[in-house]
Amino acid sequence: MPRNTGTGWVLESMIGPALQMGGYKATRQKQIGPRPSGRRHVVDYLAVKGDKKLLVSLKWQQVSGTTEQKVPFEVICLVHAMKQDPNNYSMAYLVLGGDGWSLRDFYVNGGLAEYIDYEDYVRIVTLEQFVALANKGSL
Repeated sequence: MPRNTGTGWVLESMIGPALQMGGYKATRQKQIGPRPSGRRHVVDYLAVKGDKKLLVSLKWQQVSGTTEQKVPFEVICLVHAMKQDPNNYSMAYLVLGGDGWSLRDFYVNGGLAEYIDYEDYVRIVTLEQFVALANKGSL
């Protein structure tokens, strides 16, 4: 039976209103340049409030699968984007939604920091954490 890989839109539909509630102007599916591989890099949202521009990438894991294996590469790509244009973006967020994660706590609690130097550029958060921060305008 084929996997349902189109469930990420649920996550996208939750993020937009939270950003708007917090006073951010949100642009969906924004191309921000190339990934380290040279292929184009599209983030799920570019959120702007005042002089802050934030990159927002969303990963949805409803059942166990390969999404959590893609997290380290997405972190690398977001760090790459931040370093390519350091005066343009304030921070990048990687939002992990769904309940099919076995490594979510590892990622959210900084487990990748031992292997990738990302913490000055990317914050890895749960959907609930992101919505709370966005609603308050505190990203």
